[in-house]
Amino acid sequence: MALVPYVETAEMGLQRFHKPLATFSFANHTIQIRQDWKQLGVAAVVWDAIFHLWLSFCPEAYGLEDGAHVTITDRKVALEFLKSNVQANLPPHIQPKAVVKELTWGQNLGSFSPGEFDLILGADIIYLEETFADLLQTLEHLCSNHSMVLLACRIRYERDYNFLAMLERQFTVSKVHYDSEKDVHIYKAQRRCLREDL
Repeated sequence: MALVPYVETAEMGLQRFHKPLATFSFANHTIQIRQDWKQLGVAAVVWDAIFHLWLSFCPEAYGLEDGAHVTITDRKVALEFLKSNVQANLPPHIQPKAVVKELTWGQNLGSFSPGEFDLILGADIIYLEETFADLLQTLEHLCSNHSMVLLACRIRYERDYNFLAMLERQFTVSKVHYDSEKDVHIYKAQRRCLREDL
């Protein structure tokens, strides 16, 4: 679990995470996400980095404009909560293309085929140093040489750069976007080919 400073009396900041419902508009659709900070903490709120990832991500560029098969993951404790948000926001005819599946980084990776995913999106997942090795192991397992990873994050601590350095040993990494107002970075990563390492 992450330690996040919080002041309940603050007018801005983290108090928005205590609202039971967050409403957003994306691509002419209104999305309402239930939040439950008290029950699930950081796993059940919408963080700023997702907006930047969404705004910079163009489904057409990845051949996804007609709808892709999507796997949405989280730890077991948050799965039912995640499923309810997916069901509440996806039209019934699209829901079969979205699978909600348990994933704890570095654990039970055999439930996913190696290199199974063409595109992996992650928002605000770089924050807890003790998870960095497991996150890297998970990305290595899920990616083929043709997979692309897009990670949106704030660099909150100097240690967050440690993950990026670890990632660069196995992946070619480039920063593709930075919002100085929100301090959100978006990195693109692709697995290094063997020839690159020689």
